[in-house]
Order: sequence, then C-alpha cells, then structure tokens
Amino acid sequence: MLKSKTFVKKTRSGGVMKIVREHYLRDDIWCGSEVCNECRQESSVLQRDACIESNLCSFPHYLVPDTNVVLHQIDVLEDPVIRNVVILQTVLQEVRHRSAPVYKRLKDLIHEKERYFYTFTNEHHRETFIEREPGESANDRNDRAIRVATKWYSQHLNKCDANGLKVVLLTNDLGNKQKAEESGLLAYKFEEYVKGLIANPELVDRLALSNDDKNDITSSKVLFPEHLPLSRIQAGIKAGSFLQGTFKASRDNYLEGTVFIQKDEEDGTEVLIQGLQNLNRAVYQDVVAVQLLPRSQWVAPSSVVLQDVGSAKDDTTEEEEEEDALKGSGGEVDKKPTGKIVGIIKRSWRPFCGMLNVSQIKESTRHLFTPADRRIPRIRIETRQASTLAGQRIMVAIDGWPKDSRYPNGHFVRSLGTAGEKDTEEEVLLLEHDVPHQAFSQAVLSFLPKMPWCIKPEDMVGREDLRHLTVCSVDPPGCTDIDDALHCRQLDNGNFEVGVHIADVSHFIRPGNALDTEAANRGTTVYLCGKRIDMVPELLSSNLCSLRSNVERLAFSCIWEMNQEAEVVKTRFTKSAINSKASLTYAEAQMRIDDTSKNDDITRSLRGLNKLAKILKRGRIEKGALTLSSLEVRFHMDSETHDPIELQTKELMETNSMVEEFMLLANISVAQKIYDEFTDCALLRKHPAPPPSNYDILLKAAKSKAVQIRTDSAKALADSLEIAKVEDFPYFNTLLRILATRCMMQAVYFCSGMDRDFHHYGLASPIYTHFTSPIRRYADIIVHRLLAVAIGADSTYPDLTDKHKQSALCNNLNYRHKMSQYAQRASVAFHTQLFFKSRGILSEEGFVLFVRKNAIIVLIPKFGLEGTVFFDGKDKSGISLVFDEEGPSLTVEQHTFRIFDRVKVTISLDDSNIQHQKIRMALTEPVIPGVSVSGQDAGPQAKKPKLDR
Repeated sequence: MLKSKTFVKKTRSGGVMKIVREHYLRDDIWCGSEVCNECRQESSVLQRDACIESNLCSFPHYLVPDTNVVLHQIDVLEDPVIRNVVILQTVLQEVRHRSAPVYKRLKDLIHEKERYFYTFTNEHHRETFIEREPGESANDRNDRAIRVATKWYSQHLNKCDANGLKVVLLTNDLGNKQKAEESGLLAYKFEEYVKGLIANPELVDRLALSNDDKNDITSSKVLFPEHLPLSRIQAGIKAGSFLQGTFKASRDNYLEGTVFIQKDEEDGTEVLIQGLQNLNRAVYQDVVAVQLLPRSQWVAPSSVVLQDVGSAKDDTTEEEEEEDALKGSGGEVDKKPTGKIVGIIKRSWRPFCGMLNVSQIKESTRHLFTPADRRIPRIRIETRQASTLAGQRIMVAIDGWPKDSRYPNGHFVRSLGTAGEKDTEEEVLLLEHDVPHQAFSQAVLSFLPKMPWCIKPEDMVGREDLRHLTVCSVDPPGCTDIDDALHCRQLDNGNFEVGVHIADVSHFIRPGNALDTEAANRGTTVYLCGKRIDMVPELLSSNLCSLRSNVERLAFSCIWEMNQEAEVVKTRFTKSAINSKASLTYAEAQMRIDDTSKNDDITRSLRGLNKLAKILKRGRIEKGALTLSSLEVRFHMDSETHDPIELQTKELMETNSMVEEFMLLANISVAQKIYDEFTDCALLRKHPAPPPSNYDILLKAAKSKAVQIRTDSAKALADSLEIAKVEDFPYFNTLLRILATRCMMQAVYFCSGMDRDFHHYGLASPIYTHFTSPIRRYADIIVHRLLAVAIGADSTYPDLTDKHKQSALCNNLNYRHKMSQYAQRASVAFHTQLFFKSRGILSEEGFVLFVRKNAIIVLIPKFGLEGTVFFDGKDKSGISLVFDEEGPSLTVEQHTFRIFDRVKVTISLDDSNIQHQKIRMALTEPVIPGVSVSGQDAGPQAKKPKLDR
C-alpha cells in the first residue's frame, strides 16, 4: 500500500515547488514471535518460554515499553532479567531524537540475541500505522500509535493460538495507561511491574524516580530560584540579557564555579558564579543560561578550599556560614565578571562513580552518594542494599533536582566492586574519563581479516615491494603495537635514502563499516600502567598491523633523498610491503650505535639515521622549535601481583630523539602533501601560541634568579631557555623548562577548510599533522586515506571530503585525546599510591615550584610528584604569613620561600578516606618554630608531551 502527502514549498527565487512525500505500508512485516504461524519466518526473536517470574504477570508475556520508559528506565531494561521486549519503531525514532546515549544503549540491547529484544516497524505495517488526527499533538499521536501496535500484537498472537501468551504495555503516563486499559490492553506502570518481579527485588533500586516520587522526598522549603522556561531563555539570549555557556564546577570549592562563554572559534570569556542560589542546581558540564550581575556585585575567585560535608538530612542547613567563607577574598583588581544561573539549556548528566555515605538513621533507605569527582554534587538515592554497598564503588544516575532539595535525586545503577582494589579503581578511572573500554562487539570483529593471513598478489597492486630493505623499528621495552619502522642507506651519488614506514592500518579498516565506526568513536589507544585499551582489536594492533621483525607487513612509506647536510632533495610517498629485520628497544639501538665493533647493515642504518637526526634537530631548534621538559615515571611491576615495586623517572637517549626527528619530518611532509591536494578538507594539527599572560609565572621564576626569559616569539623563548643557567644549580634549567611546559596551550586537530591559523608553535612549523601512529590514533587513519587518494593508491568517499564532517570528527578526536591523557595521569596517580602504601614515610629532596598565599607547591624530581604544603599555627593561633605576589614569595614567620628553593619533605600515603586516598607531603627542612606544616594530596606532575609526534 502507498500513502502520499503533497505540499508546496517556496524556493529562494520566489517560485513554488511541489513536493510529494510517499509512505509505503506493507502487510508482510514479521512480528518476531516463535509462536507465530502466520508470518512464517525461519528463526524467531521473541521466545515463548522466556517468562520473567512476576506476581503480576505469572504467565508468559512480551513487554512493550513506551518512549519515556525507555528514556528514563534504561538502567533497569539493561538488566539480564528483562527479556522478550518489543521495541516499536515509534519508540525507537523518538528515543533517537531525544537522547543519543540512550539510543546507543538501546541499539546494543537489540543486538544482544540472548536478550530477545525485537524491533517492530509499526509505522510501515498496514494494520498498525495511524495518521495524526486534526488537533492531536505529536506526543498524543505517538502514544496512540503505541497502543494500536500493542493491541495488534495481542490480537495477532491470539489468532496464532499462543496459549495464554500476553502482551504487556509499560507506561508511566497515567492518561496513556487509562486509555490502554479502556481498550482492553494489559498495562502497568513500570514501577509496578518491576516491584512485581519477586525473584529480583534489587531491581527496585535502579528505578529512576518519577515526578511523584521526587515530591515525596524533598522538603517544603524552597532553596533555589525557579529555572526559566526555554522559550524565555532563548528570547533573553537573542536580546543579549542572558549569556549561554558551559558550567565548570570548582574541584576545591563546592560553592563556586565558572561558566565559559564561547565568543567565536578561538575566543571566549569566563563568568564567575558564587553561592548555592546563584549556582542554581547546575551540574558540571551542563549548558546553562547566565545573567550578569551589576559591576558593584562582581567578586574575586575564592582562595578557600571548601568541601561539602553535609549529611543526608541537611536541606535546611544554614547557608550563611558557607556564604561567609566566600567573602573578602581578593582585591579590586582581582574581581571577575560575576553572574547567576537562571536556567538550564541542556543537561550533561551521566552515571557517576563514587561511594555511598550510609545514613546514621536506623532502617533508613535514604542515603547520600559522594561522587569520586569533586566537581559533581552529592546525590540522594533510595536503596535497600546500603549495608551491602558500603565500602563498594558504585554508579549512580541523577533523575532530577527539585528547587526544594539541597541535593539532586538519583538512583543506583550498579556496583563496580570493592573500593581500593586495583580492578575496581581501574574501572572507575576509565568510566570517569569516558574511555570506551568494552570488549569489541561481534559486528566489529566480523570485519577482521580471516586467519591465517599473508600478503596476496591482489594486496600488491599499486604497492611497492620494499621487503629487501634493511628496515628496523625502535620502541620502548615491551611494545607490541609497533606503528613505525625506519631505514637508511647511502646512494651512489653520496646522498642518503631515508624511509619512514608506517603500518598500513587503512588497508584493513575500510570506511563506514562497524570496525571503522568503533575506531572513530574510540579515537585513540589509552595506555594505563600495565594495561592498554586498544583503539582497534588486538589481531590488528599487536599482530597484522604491528611492524614486528622477520614478518612481512603492509606499510605506507614516506621516502626522502637527503644530502650530507640532511637537506631533503626529493620526497615520495608509496604504499609498500616491508620485512623488518629487527625490533629494537631504544637502549638496544643505542648500544649498537655506540659499539664500534659492530658494522652490520642494521647498525650502519642506525648510525646514518642518528647522524642525520642530530642535524635535523639542530635545524629545528635554530628555527625556533622548543625543547621543553616534563618528568615521566616508569613503574616496574611485580610479575605475579602486578603491583609497582619500583618507580623511576624515564631516561631519554639519543635514539629517542633519532626516532622523533624522522616522525616529525614525516608528519610535516605528509601535512603539506594532503593540504596541497585537499585544501578544504585536510585533517591537520595545530599548536596555538600561548597568550602573553600565560608566561607570567615563568618570567617571575626566572627573574627571581636574575635570569631573563624572552617570550615575544617561540625562537626568542627557545634561545633564552638555552642560555638560562644558574651557578651551582644544574637542575635550574630543567625546572625552568618544566614551568615553560605549563605555559603552553593544548595542540588540537582541525579541518583545513574551517580554520585559518595552521601554525604549530612548539615545533615552529607552518603546517603539521599526524601520520605516524595509525594503530593508536584514528586521526592518522584519516590522514592515510587522504594521502592514499592524493597519490592515486585508493579511492575517495563522501565523508572524507566533507569539511563539516571532518570538523565534527576532529572535535571528537580532541575530546578523546584529552580524556585519554587525564585517564593515563589518574592511572599513574593510583599506582603511585600503591607504591607508597607499603613504604611508610619517606624523606626526599624537592624544589618549590609555585608559591601561594598560605602554601608552597613542591616538586619531587625522583618520583615526578607534586604536592601542596600548607602553613598553620601549632596551637591554632594566627601565624605571620606575608605573600608577595610580584616575587612571588611567601614569608612564614622569619623564613622566606621562593620559586625553585630547595626543601626536604616527608612523603606518605593517607588512606583514611578510602575514596580519596592521597599522597601527603610534609615539610621537614627548613624547620620553622611554632608552625605546623600539613600536606595536601600530591600527584604525578601535570605534563604535556615534549614533542607532538
């Protein structure tokens, strides 16, 4: 059957265009049930015997949830006990439109065969499609469509002699439920149905609260202003009375946050928000509407560390004491634009990890949940499992935040395991940093090559055979995902041929399939301590794409002819086949270069590479490339327990620099090639120059030691860092470079057609991209595809040349890269805690890195650790603290601390709070009489990569 609608649309030229929309209806769409003898399908999805034990529905039954049940109760629907579910096309389309995360979770459920979730295309079935009636809202029409489809299922199965098989409509809409029952349907509120699952009472805890429930557990006192409706917010933004931005909560003070207002692609400003009422129930990362306060009410950011230690019953807590803690911080010059949040434009809620604070009230089911991330407020939940969940890491989702509740309301999602255990904490850090780490699905794995695999004649079409070359790889110890290999040989004309050979991952991952989609979503491989979360399945990452020694592999090669001065005479790119002759560590490669008795082909190749790399590096530095510094630590793990038994900072060798130089050169060469061919859609990488204010702390630190640093250009900075030395203080230059690293901006991916500034500040290169690590970075796969098209080795496809889609992809890659860095740092922090757990109190030498009004921040080079040491009077009386912001310096009683001063501290693990265990630092030298020194949490030094290879 065919239904059609005809309407007219005005064109830009003022004409009229007739448009016909056709909607096809069929009568042969399968119902999915195994009891059906009318549809005659070979295999069934819905099972007759998959009955859920329920005192409401003790008979075999199928479930038909409406849209709101799916949107709000997905945590319960994901439980394995829920089976035999019909997802109507109407519901699927609404969910897709209203929530992308829930839609993805629902699609994953539908793909799990053992769960018996079936999609029924009711909008194209002759007997279940309905037209929208005059005056009927879209929502009412969809509710009616769900009821019609549910009724059809009941009647259809009765015709099939289903022998007592029922169809149950699940809805929390009382009006919808009443109409369903009036038409003879079996309908339940979702909560009724779940509470009837007598064999699974724990599912009740996962129920998201309905509006009725929310009113039951809040106080009558109004604590927050009403949020403005979206229509008024949009009108206010258009008129300029409101600003739209992303809310960022403070880690250190729960009564303070900022809203970042994006002005254009490269510029933005921050509005300060202080106090519970002005924060007005915003949660970290929410998109909010802000109203600026009059200038007379602008304030400075608070210097107070304030943790929310409220109890479950403190909705009526006096806020005056808390608000007083914010007053009087900063002078007139420190005041920032200050505002209040008047409405929420988009919530960014997700399930949060943390721990339950069990209520002290006997037999109470109401408890507070404390998230692991201090930027997230506490959440009130109801659970009957409090005694079981105490001491466990759990996940909780927010359901809503009424204006008369001090805390948002939520529900329990699942337990992650015992707090403090390695597997549990690893799961928490992956979830909290949004790192996709689930096992690869069968749909993804189905696109892997069949084993055993070897290079076939068809693989060599358009590919150069370089298997005869002396190629080798140089990587860290234990590396199995080997992206890159190199070769160097002297030509008859005295020049050198140098090749960088990169794993040809794009040969195995074709555009648009499930494997490609998954890799694009993951964006990057995440390296934790002792564990790797792969971007692509292990068959590719550690085997078929890994350029291991003595096996034939497909590669993408960048080959230069260079003269003796390392000047590039000629560049060419080719798909290739190689056979690496050695997989070396940096130390092994260095030993070969230094061993004068060795003169084999591999060693000669390495020496040639090393010689040319030194010239390349010298040339880069002369052009203004920066050589910065950060302390990276390496853990040596116990082979049985996998606990860290030794912690040391990484040592860099000449071979580290050798590999980096050629990777950088390859990335620059490829960037220029793809930009020449694809001016509007090349995927490039830029590193913006820091604003001058970023350098304030670096300039002050240098000035305190009578050293001058110039920051007017990257070359001026590089040159002045090179000569910055202090007599009898050899570590000074390293400390200065560590501080310079902190001043840098983050490098980002971008699409060439959407930006004008291509410059890479840190590398002093006018153009740059990532080509050399396609096993671990999806950006490199896209660059490989662009390069392959540019040299005629592969064909293009629409998304590759769509600058808007490329730009959206870059946004995801930048986000995944940033979260990967945070997750890796959190992993180092956790393993550092494990390292110090069994070592008691250690005494170490450190350097003052920053000076604050009442504290110093100390760096311990041996462990790459930073920690804050606070000063206070031993008898709680006031002590003399004099802070000089210009210095900067802090005088405590008679002793003055300046940046880079040597100090001695004790390091120990404070595990009194199992959720927030901390490395503590306490000052032991110099000794200041009458002053107590208390350490706050210490962690790995915040670092950025020295080179963006």
